[in-house]
Amino acid sequence: MKGILAGLALATAGFAVLMARLLPEVGYGSLPLGATVLPLGIHTLLGGVLFGVGMVLAGGCTSGSLYRAGEGYVGSMVSLLGIMLGLETSSHTWNWWWEAHISQVPLVWLPDLLGGYLGGLLLTFGALLLLYLAISWWEFRTSIMLPARRGEDRMASSFGEQLRALGRTIFVQGWPVVVGGVALAILNVFLYTYRHPWGVVAGLGIWADKLASALDLGAGELLGRSSLAGCAFEPATASALGHMPLLNLGVIAGAFIAASLASEFKLRFPKQPLRYVQSLGGGVLMGYGAGLALGCTVGAFFSAIPSLALNGWVFAGALAIGAYVGVKILNRLP
Repeated sequence: MKGILAGLALATAGFAVLMARLLPEVGYGSLPLGATVLPLGIHTLLGGVLFGVGMVLAGGCTSGSLYRAGEGYVGSMVSLLGIMLGLETSSHTWNWWWEAHISQVPLVWLPDLLGGYLGGLLLTFGALLLLYLAISWWEFRTSIMLPARRGEDRMASSFGEQLRALGRTIFVQGWPVVVGGVALAILNVFLYTYRHPWGVVAGLGIWADKLASALDLGAGELLGRSSLAGCAFEPATASALGHMPLLNLGVIAGAFIAASLASEFKLRFPKQPLRYVQSLGGGVLMGYGAGLALGCTVGAFFSAIPSLALNGWVFAGALAIGAYVGVKILNRLP
């Protein structure tokens, strides 16, 4: 959580600079192009809860399933199939949701609500600080002690040995979680500079739609999608090798490279057949929830909160509730 909070804080600062350049004046009902400000309603809550339950059952979220697949986890590969099935199912019900609810709910952007970027930033940074203090208190209360990272046993005796030690630190040893969160935040800011913030489920949804369309099972036109940001996509114009799908391929490839460099790549098959069903079912729940909320832990949370969008905080709360329910279900499985 501290790594996530560090990433959110840095991305919020970077996004604010970009959004202020895209939309210098706030208060005219306009939104910065590309910012992950999404309709906020019951679908956000329901999507977050379903995603949280599915994430726990499947053993990882959408981005987690991508990188674990790259590391050789077969269960995560099954989970990805479930996510695509859930996303395609959500596409087939999208028009009903749009007409019945989503088209009627607001897009709540904090700078609009609070009279400028300063108000949105102060509220966001304040909430992140409160979460940091709450997590630190919880660590102290429960006496959670993380093992200290081991340093080198001895000083390098040559320049070559020093370079090899640096290589092990970067490519073999696990990074501190705060470093990982900061690295992801920097990448997210660069992604927004290039086109729009990071998202995962749009790429998977595009693949699912292309496969379904090849079988004459495509959802067809999705109402209102062209007017939305985040992980929304319009099937008629989406490319299977576009920006979002290629980002997903990059995550898989990056995880495979990192695992190989650390000599950790290995095909890992679940030991019990029930785990395949669990991974597939969890993936379906994640996919439907993400399709409904127009994002996952990345698009609807990690990119939405730095976009100063209220939907990011609501999705995060629903995600926590769903994860709690998922743990309760998991504890009852053999």
